[in-house]
Amino acid sequence: DEQRFSPLDQINTETIKDLGIAWFIETSSNRGHEASPIVIDGVMFATAAWGVVYATNAKSGELLWTYDPQVPREQAFFACCDVVNRGVAVWQGKVFLGTLDGRLIALDANTGELIWETMTVDNSKAYSITGAPRVIKGKVLIGNGGAEYGVRGYVSAYDSATGALMWRFYTVPDNPENGFESEAMRLAASTWSGNNWWTLGGGGTVWDSMAYDPELDLVYIGTGNGSPWNHEARSPGGGDNLFLSSIVALKPDNGEYVWHYQTTPGDNWDYTATQHMILADIEIAGKIRKVIMQAPKNGFFYVIDRTNGKLISAENYVKVNWASHVDLESGKPVPTGIGNYENQDQLVFPGPLGGHNWQPMSYNPNTGLVYIPAIEMYFPFSKDKAYSPKQPKIGELWNTAINTAVIAPPKGLLEMATLIKSVRGRLSAWDPVQQKEVWSNFHTLPWNGGTLTTAGNLVFQGTSDGELIAFQAETGKKLWSKDLKTGIIAPPISYAIDGKQYITVLAGYGGVFALEAGLPPKYSGGPINGRIITFSLDADLSLPNRPPNKKMPYPPESDADQITIANGEVKYHAHCFICHGAGAIGGGVISDLRYMNEDTHSKFNAIVLGGLYTDKGMVSFAESFTQEEAEAVHAYLIQRAKETYYLETLNSFLK
Repeated sequence: DEQRFSPLDQINTETIKDLGIAWFIETSSNRGHEASPIVIDGVMFATAAWGVVYATNAKSGELLWTYDPQVPREQAFFACCDVVNRGVAVWQGKVFLGTLDGRLIALDANTGELIWETMTVDNSKAYSITGAPRVIKGKVLIGNGGAEYGVRGYVSAYDSATGALMWRFYTVPDNPENGFESEAMRLAASTWSGNNWWTLGGGGTVWDSMAYDPELDLVYIGTGNGSPWNHEARSPGGGDNLFLSSIVALKPDNGEYVWHYQTTPGDNWDYTATQHMILADIEIAGKIRKVIMQAPKNGFFYVIDRTNGKLISAENYVKVNWASHVDLESGKPVPTGIGNYENQDQLVFPGPLGGHNWQPMSYNPNTGLVYIPAIEMYFPFSKDKAYSPKQPKIGELWNTAINTAVIAPPKGLLEMATLIKSVRGRLSAWDPVQQKEVWSNFHTLPWNGGTLTTAGNLVFQGTSDGELIAFQAETGKKLWSKDLKTGIIAPPISYAIDGKQYITVLAGYGGVFALEAGLPPKYSGGPINGRIITFSLDADLSLPNRPPNKKMPYPPESDADQITIANGEVKYHAHCFICHGAGAIGGGVISDLRYMNEDTHSKFNAIVLGGLYTDKGMVSFAESFTQEEAEAVHAYLIQRAKETYYLETLNSFLK
């Protein structure tokens, strides 16, 4: 049911004060850790960055085996939002894993040895997999990502014993002249306009959320954004563009379409509906209803009848200005016009991060509340007037048809401080029946962890600044916290062995916000590898301290003029910021380019144009940069380094 509710109550509002670290292990990467571990027969299975699997004794933390799928590091370029993995599925002695380069792998649960693997995508295109597979009726279901790179979305089902493809459901139509794979695709094609959407891929990738109702025998998938983002560029002439930004119900035996509900018709803002879906039976207007609850990116919280896809209610759970409300009769949002950036730039709430991203929410049937890791963040949408429909190539920015130059953060200290204060996250306790917030707690940054709620009247959530927090589920009162030394974006889990309750969370900062946002991490100290950390009552292990920050080297001299530096800034934000941060401000995951040392500066062209660091994930940009343009980007980075160096020197002097 995907409720992320634990019926365990040994850890509760009275005993939480005695919670401490029972064991932890360090993973092999300092990139983003997003997985939900699974505990089966006393063994915990978890994935870290790059899809590396760790099997541990869930009671003692003893490492039993690891499996590294050996994903080529250059694949990082085709993963929009870090080299993350959200976990495995376990069934009949097998562990199932999706890899960043598009494979589905079955491992022996006892040994970690490979049983079978199959390629689920056309690897001549920029597909990726970061989501966890699901096993339903002996079939392994897996989706994919890549809508920012011009791919066509689908979900596939494979035989769990052999890895043979059983069925595939596409989420957007292909060229109508080629015929349709199903009647659902014929229906979808009638909602698209223009004569080339299929050459752009279309998008609609199933990159995360799925849920299954065994009574109704329906599997629900959430679909993603369009490719490109800009609706007019993607589908000139309009149209709802099914099945983008939709919840789609399928028959698990054959992938046959049953119903759909589209949260954002004609998506124009990267408002995916791939966010976590919760199945519950709740009383509404005196009647028990079988519902799906979702808080997708577009800012509205939806309660939908999961038997037929009919909308029951919808209200905004964060600030929304692109639509005034959702019309309950049509089931569609009512646009305000503010979201239309075709002829005028618009400041839109929420931004592409959404009011809620992939981080799972949870539902507590005892309190009747849903606990949402909400995001308060806007985005300056601006049309890319130079865009021409095409498949992106290596070295190019995402296929969005929006102007990325406007993303550069302000250079003034006061303006930057104002920006930082305006973007934040909060834990929102939401009443799905009354469609209103009951309580909330704010965090300093918007990019925080998923939630777990328990019968102990608790809600657990980690934060960007490395704090794992327990709140009272009814009131939101903060009862307990622990500094885990690095940012937390993964959701906690709970389990019991031999009568003892445990809480586990993966700690390891990363993901799209950490790479792109242009905001520094809130915790101090150098990067550390991620950890799997488990808590129990009366435990008291300590974590090692972070290594100290490296001192910023003195920037090299540059004779570049201001025009060259300005051109370099534009080129940087057209190609580089998606990994290295807006304004060249690193988020603490990938190297901050303002801190390059003398050796890296001397190799700059060899890295950027020659592909010297391809084995580290930094591909060559020779097809997109001339040498003159690469040198302009270098000059911009040197200028940013000087500005930062002088500020840090001044701060040290004042202290």
